Amino acid sequence: MTAERQDIWIDFGLSGLTKWFAGPWVNEATPEEIVTGAADWGDGVYAATLVEDARRLLESPLPTRTIELLWRAAIGLPYDPDGMWLDGRAWLRDIVRIALDRMHRAEPSFAPASPASSADGTQKQEVLEEIREVTPTAEVAVGAGGAEVMAALEQVVVEVDPDLGFRFFLRVLKAHLVPVTASQYERYHELGGRFGYHELVVDDGTLQSVDTD
Repeated sequence: MTAERQDIWIDFGLSGLTKWFAGPWVNEATPEEIVTGAADWGDGVYAATLVEDARRLLESPLPTRTIELLWRAAIGLPYDPDGMWLDGRAWLRDIVRIALDRMHRAEPSFAPASPASSADGTQKQEVLEEIREVTPTAEVAVGAGGAEVMAALEQVVVEVDPDLGFRFFLRVLKAHLVPVTASQYERYHELGGRFGYHELVVDDGTLQSVDTD
């Protein structure tokens, strides 16, 4: 039920889950049904990545409101500080419960280990530099709340995990059609390769790359 990251050819974990909530089917299923579908993808290989990412955030010092803000931004929903439809940590616990149920169907004795950081200090700094370089453009594309969203992404990188922060960063760029230069595009792929991603995790055709720097 486990798989090498390079073999998961779609964005995975919580960053990938946000894309499941951006399709036309979102109005035809409950949030729990959408998570169940994601957890079942690829005979359940996706479920472990959901548990890992969700537990990483649950065990972090990140404020619950920041989790809610990032979720909305990664889906592509407009900034609405008074209209959050979910409690961020309660939502993460629901994701863990659903994903673990899927994993236990295949392996009843499965017990997840505490998630460990997946990157070193160099990768953390590289992700921060990429976020900061595109922040002025991204803030404009995101619109209201853009500065808060980009600051939240930095928080994830510093306080939670650079890998998860990078994947959320890519998802925000895609959801809000943020243009990136050719050199930025190339660096994202190089960094994704060092994190062990399949190339389609970095760009599934929705990253807005331009030809000039």
